[in-house]
Order: sequence, then C-alpha cells, then structure tokens
Amino acid sequence: MLLSTLRSLNRMDNLFLFGNTLEMLIFHTGSPEPSDESMKTLDLNLLRTLVTIEQVGTFSGAAEVLCKTQSAITQQVQRLEEHTSCVLFTKKGRNRILTSQGQELVDYGRRLLAINDEALRTMERKQVGGEIRIGAPPDTADTLLPSMLTCIAQQAPNVRISIQVDRSPFLMAALKSGDIDLTISSRTGTGLRRFELQTSPTLWICAAGYVYRKGSPLPLILADERSVFRRTAIRALSGTSLTWHINYVATTLTGIKAAVRAGLGVTARTAEFLSSDMRVLSEADGLPPLRPTTYWLWMRKDATSPLTVFVYKMLRTQFSHKDR
Repeated sequence: MLLSTLRSLNRMDNLFLFGNTLEMLIFHTGSPEPSDESMKTLDLNLLRTLVTIEQVGTFSGAAEVLCKTQSAITQQVQRLEEHTSCVLFTKKGRNRILTSQGQELVDYGRRLLAINDEALRTMERKQVGGEIRIGAPPDTADTLLPSMLTCIAQQAPNVRISIQVDRSPFLMAALKSGDIDLTISSRTGTGLRRFELQTSPTLWICAAGYVYRKGSPLPLILADERSVFRRTAIRALSGTSLTWHINYVATTLTGIKAAVRAGLGVTARTAEFLSSDMRVLSEADGLPPLRPTTYWLWMRKDATSPLTVFVYKMLRTQFSHKDR
C-alpha cells in the first residue's frame, strides 16, 4: 500500500520516509522563492494614520480624528518608517513636516486607501440594511443634509432613513439618550465621536432694505439662551463700545427669518441663512467680526449598531474626500 502511494506521488522531486511518517519536500523548478524583502506588505492602518496627519497638519489633530492618543500616532509613524526604511518626517522649528519620501508615501497611501475603502463599501452596501435615525438643525436641513442623504442612498440603498429636524440642544440630548443615531450640530459634547462636515463664516445679516446707521444702538434678532449664535453675537459685541439691545426673540429659524425680513433688526447666522432679500453688515459698518461656525456629525462612542457605525464611517470618508 505504501509503495502504491509512493508511485502515485512520483512527480514530486524529493520524498523522505521516516519510520511510518511520510514527509514531502517539494522543490520548485520555476520561479525562485520570494525573499522576505519582496513579501513586505504595507499596513493600511499605518497608511491611514500618515494620510490623516497630512490632511489635518499635526500629530495631535490626527490623534483626535482617529480617536487615538498622540503617543499612539507617533508609534505608528515610527513603525511605518521602520517598515519602509525611510524617514517620513523632519523637524522644522516646533513642527514636524513631511519629507519628500513621506509625501510620496502619502500619495500612494491615498490611492491604496481609496481602493480599500471602495472595495469594503461595495461589499458592505450589498448586505447592510435597517433604519438609521439622523438629526439635523433647521439651518442645515436644506444645505448639509441633502448631500448626506444622497450619499447614504447611493452607498447603502437598502437603508431606511428617519429624519428629525430640531434645534441643536435637543438633538444632542436625543443623541445621548439613544433616540437618534447620528446628528449634525455645531455644539460640543462628551462621550461622543465627531468629524467636521463644514465650517461656514458667521455674518451679521439684515433685510436688504434695512438701514443701519453706524454707531447707533444695534437692535438684535436672536434665538433664546440655548442658541450658539446668540452667545457668539453677544460675546463679539461685549468686546466693543457699541450699544445694543435684543429687539426680537424667536425659538425657531422661521421666526428669526420673518423678523429679519420685516426689518426688525440684525441677526448673527451662517452664510447659508442668506437669501436674495437679505444683505450682510461688516466691519465697514462698524460691527465686530464673528467667529466661524463649524458643523460636525456626531455619533455616540458606545454605539453598538453596525449600521450606525457603517453610515458614520461612510460619511466621514465622503466628506473628508470632498473637503480636502
């Protein structure tokens, strides 16, 4: 029986028989055995870290985006340098900047990650399904939200989408309580993950026909105390010698727009608030500059739904490609 077995294996180059154990060593006569050097494979996680550093400009910024410590980011860069035998960063003053080899690897990394992410999205979107609940403040419902919905519909066509349009403080509370899965908001929070969707200039806005006399008391149209824009406006005015008073308070964006169009005063909102029947007041009119407003997409860090995590990561990839 053993001889029969050996004859059936006569195309093998070498056979060794040790006791009752048959061990076979096959020596290939074609291509040579690949060396350890030629079998190296780049770690996509390390490449993602490198690309993120290049995108945000700092190691600390990459740590925040990737939800890692700064020391972990540094260690990943060191591992990538050891793996490639290249110096990827050099010091310039207090900053670390990419070397020419580092920039070249970033370019390769972007392409590799794009292919990887596209392959995963293609495989996942065929399987993913269920309902995702998304919150959006009124001032983003017809600006940021539509592009997000389009992305979800294209990448995950089997997903049902439930939209809740409400003010940011209520949406953040709903996110923390688990009543919604994701939300757009300009607010901050703890125990949450986020990425930047858009940063917009914040402007002083009034009706197109409104006449503001430089130096005269400024009548404000504001939301109630919960409003980020209310705090932004008052903080900016408090640093000046201007006199001002709150002329109109509204709890909804519709109410604020109505008051502005009626010429009841001036409000502070992002550029998306503007329409053809409104205009902007600036420093030339004697008003102080306002800090920009950043809108984030938020998700709970303890989110357990695979669908929620999938949609969050998909949108993060989509908007980072769009913004960079």
